[in-house]
Amino acid sequence: MVVHMDRAFFFDTVRHGLFKGNLTQPQVVGITAILDAWEQRFADADRRWLAYILATAYHETAYTMQPVRETLAESDARAVEILETAFVAGRLSWVKTPYWRPDEDGRSWLGRGLVQLTHKRNYEAMSGLTGIDLVADPDRAMEMDAAVTILIEGMLQGSFTGHKLADHLNATTADWVNARRIVNGTDRAEKLAAYAMVFDAAIRPDAARGMLARLKAWGARVIARLTAGAPRLR
Repeated sequence: MVVHMDRAFFFDTVRHGLFKGNLTQPQVVGITAILDAWEQRFADADRRWLAYILATAYHETAYTMQPVRETLAESDARAVEILETAFVAGRLSWVKTPYWRPDEDGRSWLGRGLVQLTHKRNYEAMSGLTGIDLVADPDRAMEMDAAVTILIEGMLQGSFTGHKLADHLNATTADWVNARRIVNGTDRAEKLAAYAMVFDAAIRPDAARGMLARLKAWGARVIARLTAGAPRLR
């Protein structure tokens, strides 16, 4: 039987653990979209996977939990300008091919979405997963439904680097640090691990506790009604 999480407990936990006590509406909307997709399609899967998926979105979107363009620019042109400036200045030493430069059709394959999808080949691969022609219109990777599908399916299947969630979080292993290899080598791996463990703490205990609290509340209401209707002893 699938037991759904207690979302009130979840949001209260992450609000204080990761969002400095305050969640904006866009952050709630983004998190909810991920939770809804997970519960609809993967509710019986390892919940640590969901925790790491949420941590990845948290990091890759600069905590906004909304699909964003690389550099957080409002337009492709501005993002390309920022990336090109950084590249020329030597601040992107790991980049061998400037993937953001527009191709012959004027399309840029810079990062977009909840997980910063880059390179034309990845847009081609994710077109099949989403059912959307992302090659014809790369900006559609920033639509919430598409972005959530790319994030979840890509991390489950190992679409980005060949590493997948089950490689690092399974019945015998809980390697939160190396799980970063699913998306981006070991870049900020320790930070991602810490974020994921906060999300994990918000997910794991709340379903049981929430259910128990509801049962207790229901029992208290029943007892109160019975007590109220019982004859008084004189």
